[in-house]
Amino acid sequence: MEDTSIPAPITVLLADDQALLRSAFKVLVDSEPDMRVIGEASDGAQAFALARETRPDVVLMDIRMPGTDGLAATRMISADPELAAVRVVMLTTFEVDEYVVQALRAGASGFLGKGAEPEELLNAIRVAAAGEALLSPAATKGLIATFLAQGGGADPAAASAGTHAQRLAALTVREREVLVHVAAGLSNDEIAGRLEVSPLTVKTHVNRAMAKLGARDRAQLVVIAYESGLVRPRAE
Repeated sequence: MEDTSIPAPITVLLADDQALLRSAFKVLVDSEPDMRVIGEASDGAQAFALARETRPDVVLMDIRMPGTDGLAATRMISADPELAAVRVVMLTTFEVDEYVVQALRAGASGFLGKGAEPEELLNAIRVAAAGEALLSPAATKGLIATFLAQGGGADPAAASAGTHAQRLAALTVREREVLVHVAAGLSNDEIAGRLEVSPLTVKTHVNRAMAKLGARDRAQLVVIAYESGLVRPRAE
C-alpha cells in the first residue's frame, strides 16, 4: 500500500535581538509548506532554554546579541546530549566575520549573511536540517580555510590539532580521501563523480568518518580536516 503521509515540517527556532528581523524571518519561514517557526528568542540564554523546550530541527542564531551571545548559546546547544539532533545556522551581518570560525568550532552547521536572498535562507534551513554543512553560498570556499589558518595560533582549538591528527589515524585511506573532498565543499554526488563510486558509498564513508572523529555534521568535518593539517588552505 502506498504511503501517502505528509512528512513532518522542519521546525525552526529564531534567535535574534531585533524583533523586526525575527518577524520578517517568521513570515518567510511560515510561508513554506515544509517548515514552520516554533519559537523566538531575543538572546542566547533564551535560545538555549527554548531549544531544550521545543527541540527544533534548526536554530537560526544571530552571533551578536546582548547578554549571552549566539556563540555561547551554540556551544551550550552543542554540549547538550539531548540536543544532539539540533542544527544551528549562524546569522552574521557581514560574511567576513571574525566569529565565523569560532561559530563552526562551537558546533554550528554553517553560517549565512543577513543580507542573503530569501531563497538562500530557506535553502540554508533545508540543508542544515538534512545534516549537511552550510558553508555560506555567498562566500568563497576558501573563506573558512583562511579563517582557520589565521585563527589557529591564538585559538585554544589549535591545541586540539594533535588530537584530531591522532583520530585521523583511525580513518581508512578512502575515508581520508572523502574527507579531503568534503573539506573542499563538494557534495556527495560530486565526490562520487570524482571517485567513480555511488553517492550511497560516499555517504557511508562520510558517516563513518563523522563517527570516528566525533563530528556532529559535515561542517565539523571541515574544521577537523583543516585543524588537523590534513587539508591546508591554498593561497589565493
